Amino acid sequence: MPTPTILIVDDSPENLTVLGELLRENYIVRAANSGARALQLVRKPPLPDLVLLDVMMPQMSGYEVLSRLRGDPETAEIPVIFATAMGAIEDEQRGLGLGAVDYITKPLRPAVVLARIRTHVELKRSRERLRSENTRLEAEVSRRLADNQVIQDVTIRALASLAETRDNETGHHILRTQGYVRELARRAARLPRFSAELTERAIDLIAKSAPLHDIGKVGIPDSVLLKPGKLDRDEWRIMQRHARLGAAAIERAVADAPGPVEFLGYAHDIALCHHERWNGAGYPDGLAGDAIPLAARLMAIADVFDALVSRRVYKPSLPFDEARAIMLAQRGSQFDPDLLDCFAEGFEDFCAIARRFPDDAVAAATAVGA
Repeated sequence: MPTPTILIVDDSPENLTVLGELLRENYIVRAANSGARALQLVRKPPLPDLVLLDVMMPQMSGYEVLSRLRGDPETAEIPVIFATAMGAIEDEQRGLGLGAVDYITKPLRPAVVLARIRTHVELKRSRERLRSENTRLEAEVSRRLADNQVIQDVTIRALASLAETRDNETGHHILRTQGYVRELARRAARLPRFSAELTERAIDLIAKSAPLHDIGKVGIPDSVLLKPGKLDRDEWRIMQRHARLGAAAIERAVADAPGPVEFLGYAHDIALCHHERWNGAGYPDGLAGDAIPLAARLMAIADVFDALVSRRVYKPSLPFDEARAIMLAQRGSQFDPDLLDCFAEGFEDFCAIARRFPDDAVAAATAVGA
C-alpha cells in the first residue's frame, strides 16, 4: 500500500517543524498553520489518512475545522486526532463528542504521538480493506445472482417451450401472455384492492411464472391436444387434466429444491387455477371470486385474450375489437371485474404487445380488425 499521508495543523511554526521531523521518516507529511489552510490541503489528492489537529488557533479553532470536515462527505471519514494544551476532561469530551478519534495533550511526547498515529492509520486502512472486500463480495454475489437469474429464466423458457412443441399453433403465445400479465398486473397494482399484493417484486415473479401456465399439456395425448375440431365430453375432461398435471410437476420441483423458490409458488397457482372462473364455473376445482389466486386471475385474462386473437386448429383468429367485446361480456362471470376493467382501460397496450410478438395468426387478426 502507498505510504500514509498525515496532515498536521498548528499555528505554531515550531510545533509544525518538530512534528514534521518526527513523522517524515514513516509518513508523507503536509503542514497547515491555520484552520482555513487545513481545509484547503485536506482536499488535495491523495486525501490524508489522518489529521493531527491543534485546538486553540486564531480565527478558526480546531473544533470548527473538525465540524467542517465531518460535514463534508469527501472528508467525513478521515480520522482526526486533537493535539492541544487544553487538558481538562471537559475539553477532551467535547473533542471526542465532535468526532475526533483521539485526544493528545501537550507537551507532545514523540513515542505517544507515533503510537497513536500508527494505531489510527492502521485502523483506517483496515476499514478501507474491509470496505473494499465487502464491495468485491457484493459484486460477486450480484454476479452470481444475475447468473442464477439467467439460468432460471432460460430453464423456464425451455420448459414452457417444451409444452409449446406439443401445441405448435401457439407460436409466440408464451411471450405475449407474459407481456399481457405484466402489463395487467402493473395496472392492477394502482388499485387499493391489489396494491399490497402486487408489489414490484411480486409482479416480476408472476410474470416470470406465466410461461409455465400450460406446462401440464405435455401429459395430454396428441389425439386430444392436436384434434382439428371440437372436443367431445370425454376428450374435454382429458384436456382439463393439464391444470393438475402442471401443478403436480411444479410441486415435485418445489419438493426437490434445497430451499424455497419463490416464483414456483406463483407458477403452481397459475398452472392449477388459470382456468377457474370468477363465478365458480371453471376447472379443476370450481373456485370462485377471491378464492382463485390473484396470479391465476391475471393469467386467465391474458390467456383468453391471446386465444381469441390467435388461430387454433379448432378456430380462426378474431379481430382485436371483437375479442375485446367477447371478454367484456364475461365481466363478473368468467373474469374478476376489477382486473377486466384494467384490461379494458389499457386495451391498446395489450394490442401493442400482440403486435410486438406476432405469429401468422395474430398478424392476421391485426390486419382484419386492429
